[in-house]
Amino acid sequence: MPSGLRLLLTICLLCLPFAAVRAQHQLQLDVARFRSTDVAVKGGTVEIYATVSGKHLTYQRRGPKLFQAGATVTLEAVRPDGSAIYQETITLRPPVLRDTTAAIKNPISFQKRITLPEGRYILRGHLRDQYRAANTDIVERPLVMEFSSTKPGLSDVVLLSKPASRSTVEANNFIRNGLSLTRTPGGLYARGMDKLYFYAELYNASAGQPLVLRYRLRAAKTTKDAVASQGATQGAEGRPTVLTGELDLTKVPAGEYLLTLEIRNAKNQVLTTQTTTVRRNPADYAPAGAVMPR
Repeated sequence: MPSGLRLLLTICLLCLPFAAVRAQHQLQLDVARFRSTDVAVKGGTVEIYATVSGKHLTYQRRGPKLFQAGATVTLEAVRPDGSAIYQETITLRPPVLRDTTAAIKNPISFQKRITLPEGRYILRGHLRDQYRAANTDIVERPLVMEFSSTKPGLSDVVLLSKPASRSTVEANNFIRNGLSLTRTPGGLYARGMDKLYFYAELYNASAGQPLVLRYRLRAAKTTKDAVASQGATQGAEGRPTVLTGELDLTKVPAGEYLLTLEIRNAKNQVLTTQTTTVRRNPADYAPAGAVMPR
């Protein structure tokens, strides 16, 4: 092999780890779509849960042995013609560190709730490091808002780090149908998280209709359940039917899985299904809970 070609190959191999690091987004967007609570409105609610990695932000000295990073996240919902139907910029500041060489720099999260008419959009998040202009990240996700069907249908599934619980505090972005929801970013169940919890909404079920909710966790491209369970419910009157449940992850090994929810009627017929991705990594640390954006 010519020496020049050998040198080029060596440089390419050395660059591979850096390319892999670059491919990992610093900004993560989790999205859940729900039908509008106003049946006269053709559209729905979008809950955007944004998580920013703390590992790659630039930390600035704030005092003797005190360092802090800063970032802004611009969220946009863009129509097919390129115009923005929604845009907002949120400023984030991670906790102050005494040592920037610390191995653990917790990510920071926030949650927004917006309403959109039916249609197709691109949800875009643009992360900017406040102390290093070159450190940016752009994440885009397709967003389809369609709730006009009269058949039974499920919202997106929200993965939770703890059970949905009744809340007496004033309404905020974390409460749906009177339940306080604490998301787990990116569907990650990490160290110490041995239970999976979820929340979803069923639409167009007949009031009082007996229903069976079956849910299972299954590794990708397999036909065997890692863990499964089911519960009984019935159609709610004049509002969505709220669905919650939990699965024991104690014996579930690390890996990527699909959580599938099935709604069956009294004849055991499947009315509708919904899936979402779950990541299990008992060796990793779970991100801290989200904060209300400022």
